Amino acid sequence: MDGIRQLHLGSKTVQSGMLVASPLALTFNYSRALMYFLLFRDDVKDFLMVGLGGGSVSKYVHAYCSTINQTVVEINQQVIDVARSHFFLPGNDDKLDVIKGDGLHYMENNPFSQDCLMIDGFDSDGIPAGFCTPDFFDLCYDVLKDDGLFLINLWGSDKNFDIYLQRIEQTFLGRVLVLPTGKPGNIIVFGFKDPIKLTERKLRERALKLNHDHIIDFNEFLDKLHEQNGYQKLYSTLES
Repeated sequence: MDGIRQLHLGSKTVQSGMLVASPLALTFNYSRALMYFLLFRDDVKDFLMVGLGGGSVSKYVHAYCSTINQTVVEINQQVIDVARSHFFLPGNDDKLDVIKGDGLHYMENNPFSQDCLMIDGFDSDGIPAGFCTPDFFDLCYDVLKDDGLFLINLWGSDKNFDIYLQRIEQTFLGRVLVLPTGKPGNIIVFGFKDPIKLTERKLRERALKLNHDHIIDFNEFLDKLHEQNGYQKLYSTLES
């Protein structure tokens, strides 16, 4: 794509992309949709991301979310190196800690530690099988604090998508929302450990406030959120 630097992991599938002229901009729909965790939780302090890719989201959080302490666990050292050498991911500091390691092991050793957990881990074949099991989603639940928020980037074209979604719904007791992001077909799934008290008015007010502080339009996917989940499902999930 013209003007966009892309990351590939042994296949034609684009794992990440960066607009060279604007490195902090989130180029793809799914990257912007991942930032919707700010819409649901405006008080996130401890943020864990499993899977780095080109570092688009991590880089954005580091630049625009100064109150968030983020830890990123990436199993592939080459991915970390490329994110820093070609995608302008900053070095580790007091707000960003990129660790070369196994995300599952990290979560097992850090229970009840995170306000927000984001899973965005892919290899050349898609999402790793170990990131789709009931035990894995239970582990995600356990790493969250009592009011924690989970989100995962999935491929809507995956033949097992419905199975994965059912497993997430079982782990999070039905407190789950899905957000399709359009082409190339990524779907962001949110799981809430506890209900979040948000009305439609509050959600839209928060979106407007976030729009002033970010280079993302937080209204972009609100209608899709309503359309995909239904009004009753959306607000019963948030408020019940």
